[in-house]
Amino acid sequence: MQRQIIQTTSIWHDGFNLPTYSPLTTDLRIAVAVVGAGIAGLSTAYQLAKRGIQVAVFDDGPIGGGDTGNTTAHLTGMLDKGYAETEYLRGTDGARLTAESHLAAIDMIERIVRDEAIACDFARMDGYLFLAPGGELRTLTEERDAAQRAGLNDVALLSEGVTLGNVRLSPALRFPHQAHFHPLKYLAGLCHGIERMGGQIFCGTHITRVNAEAIVTLETTDGPVIRADSVVLATHMPIDDTLGYSLRIFPALTYVIGLHLPTGSLPNFLAFDTADPYHYVRIQAAEDHDVLIVGGEDHKTGQADDMDARYQRLAQWARTQFPLAGEVLYRWSGQVANSFDGLALMGPDLVSPHVYVITGQTGIGMTHSTIGAMIIADQIVGIPNPWAELYAPGRATGHGLGEVVSEGLNVLSQYTDLLKGGDVASATEIPAGSGAVVGWGPMKVATYRDDQGRLHHCSALCTHLGCIVAWNDSAKTWDCPCHGSRFDSYGTVINGPAPSDLLPAEE
Repeated sequence: MQRQIIQTTSIWHDGFNLPTYSPLTTDLRIAVAVVGAGIAGLSTAYQLAKRGIQVAVFDDGPIGGGDTGNTTAHLTGMLDKGYAETEYLRGTDGARLTAESHLAAIDMIERIVRDEAIACDFARMDGYLFLAPGGELRTLTEERDAAQRAGLNDVALLSEGVTLGNVRLSPALRFPHQAHFHPLKYLAGLCHGIERMGGQIFCGTHITRVNAEAIVTLETTDGPVIRADSVVLATHMPIDDTLGYSLRIFPALTYVIGLHLPTGSLPNFLAFDTADPYHYVRIQAAEDHDVLIVGGEDHKTGQADDMDARYQRLAQWARTQFPLAGEVLYRWSGQVANSFDGLALMGPDLVSPHVYVITGQTGIGMTHSTIGAMIIADQIVGIPNPWAELYAPGRATGHGLGEVVSEGLNVLSQYTDLLKGGDVASATEIPAGSGAVVGWGPMKVATYRDDQGRLHHCSALCTHLGCIVAWNDSAKTWDCPCHGSRFDSYGTVINGPAPSDLLPAEE
């Protein structure tokens, strides 16, 4: 039997074409400019257009070209930090509002799917939090009690384990009424809705500067200037980092595989486990089989070089838990923006009240982004929102201060790379299709050898705050270990907070 080729892009990009849009070519005056055409930006634009606001969306890449296209699209109220820790960090009322907001986000997505007739495989199902091997049942008991105090009274402890199809799994908490969807099909539906309501979308438009005055001015690489009453930065990591969001957002890379599964051998479900880092699982139907989607093996961006081993561990874990899982059909990675308390930072900037941000969506970015869209749309039209204070970007760190300090020390330690030599002694050691940091005297140079053997050189200093970037051989990117900026093989910025491409190397 001929072995199938593993796809190295996400399952969502396989066989699905998103709508395309032209760049902005002239100056534009608009009520609200939204920067970012992933789920955060498009959801916000949709909510604003629904409220009758003149809105335009801008992205330097295609629709869904960022981390929305790399998600596993769990629509869930199960939290990255869990309800017990969220209750400690944000109090009982904070945990209750968190639960309320995520369930409302799932309901909102379902309503939009219905109203816009979006064929995006939306379905409701149970979600499970499984006990990892060696874990104590008390962990689940405490989490159930905290979830119920947060208002999730239907969360149940299944202490004898869970049976899915013919698979017997460990004890778990069951969270009913969760959901999943195809994220890119959903984005396509949002685009059509935005345009139908009079909104505009521009791709291939790179915003280089945000000047936040009474009228917000956005400058672009190609010259056109955008003037808006308000701007929403929905770029995963804000492109305007003057308030230091990068000091409170901690990026991590996460890895995903899709394995062949016989059709119908497992029911639809969502799952996380209590491992650290945790695993997460869902099913996606394909034409003549199902795909078991499994993620995990997270690490700080730019601080690991064993990507292949991480994919292998995921496959081993998946086949141990689900014996019917077959060969790996897909594998990809994405970036997660974690916050100090597990809740996203969404709302108006403290210094620039006409600038709004959506960032720090953690591992449940689909619901966090939808919550942010609802909050910001309400705030722009002057409607009080019950979750605005919970997610306010300028909120106090509180009990999350320890994590801020720990992450800050980790960032400082990365600057010692400035004193070290390169990854290799000479560019001659770099194979085709790979990259490495090379020392040119006191300079550090990010050197990539393309598949034809040609060398491409850039400065290895991240254009955000000058950390030395690291080569990611799996994604073929340059990743900043300090604040998570990412650049393609040739040095073009693909993730902020870096505002621009890697600089040319000077011999």
